[in-house]
Amino acid sequence: MPKALTALAAGLPEKPWLKSYPKNVQAEIGALPYSSIGDFLVGACKQFSAQPAFTCMDKSISYTDIERLSAAFGAYLQSKGLQKGARVALMMPNVLQYPVAMMAILRAGYVVVNINPLYTPRELEHQLKDSGAQAIVILENFANTLQAVIARTAVKHVVVAAMGDM
Repeated sequence: MPKALTALAAGLPEKPWLKSYPKNVQAEIGALPYSSIGDFLVGACKQFSAQPAFTCMDKSISYTDIERLSAAFGAYLQSKGLQKGARVALMMPNVLQYPVAMMAILRAGYVVVNINPLYTPRELEHQLKDSGAQAIVILENFANTLQAVIARTAVKHVVVAAMGDM
């Protein structure tokens, strides 16, 4: 750091924002008990196992269902040879398949790339190229948009879900 900045910084408190914290808010947060978001989600599923996790169009799935289905789908994704940290796109509206796929991607060690299901082909192509997504989970209603651009992207694996799947 340049000398002028070092001198300036020396006269400032290290964390001036702490003064604005309410008295009951701690300045430091301890280490979290989970090593990843995927682990956190699995823990939540076990803690709330029988309770409804999500409801869509009058159908609910429990945390037990989410845990079981996401474990199976995560294993499927891993069987495709994707490396840890690979980008997996999700192009779905708010349907029950979305939280299952999202949790599967995270617990398998991949990165979720959310894609607006209403994107035009040009927008979808840009998003897939920019993110480097190697796989995509898509609701069948939007598969035509993907079909128009997939050849120009790095996507090698496509999983198509239907509204009636869950």
